[in-house]
Amino acid sequence: MKIIIKGIVILVILVLTFIVYCNVRVGLYSKSRVYDSVSDIPHYHTALVLGTSPRGRFGGANVFFVARINATAELYNAGKIDRILVSGDNRHANYNEPAAMRQALMQKGVPGEIIFLDYAGFRTYDSVIRAKEVFGQNSFIVVSQKFHNERAIFIAGKKGIDAVGYNAYDVRHGYGVVTHAREWGARCKVFLDLISGKQPHFLGEPIDIG
Repeated sequence: MKIIIKGIVILVILVLTFIVYCNVRVGLYSKSRVYDSVSDIPHYHTALVLGTSPRGRFGGANVFFVARINATAELYNAGKIDRILVSGDNRHANYNEPAAMRQALMQKGVPGEIIFLDYAGFRTYDSVIRAKEVFGQNSFIVVSQKFHNERAIFIAGKKGIDAVGYNAYDVRHGYGVVTHAREWGARCKVFLDLISGKQPHFLGEPIDIG
């Protein structure tokens, strides 16, 4: 019985160590590549906007979605980007994150002709890799909340992509607790995906976004 308990304790310690390692490593890697001020971020040809539902868990507007749209519009209005790639989930006919993002950006005055849609950005991992492999972008600004940007930038770096992040307004209390808690596991999953050489769900033919 003591051997079993000892084995469980060791396993728990190893798991916790792995979780902490993954999260610290991602944070340290991306620390100097995330920006809070639009005036400080350098110009990049493309912004990759990571998708989320326009509606929150309780049916109202998703604060994360609204913040990402506002941040992207800020980049465009400041002349920091020339093209926008909105990448999200469209696996069901009645759920279309990229289309919702495009519509919201156009309502902010962003021209529709510079917005391109990636309908197969089912995960951040997929969105980042597809931006390079399908849409031909070897460098870009990632637009999302800071914790999300850090993970995307880490993935990009491991895939030979020059990426920086522009941090949208974050939600750190109440509404965003679950999202932030999930991020710990998501960062561990990134390491497992990279180690296993996992590929996006879909790649497909190249798409020229100029």
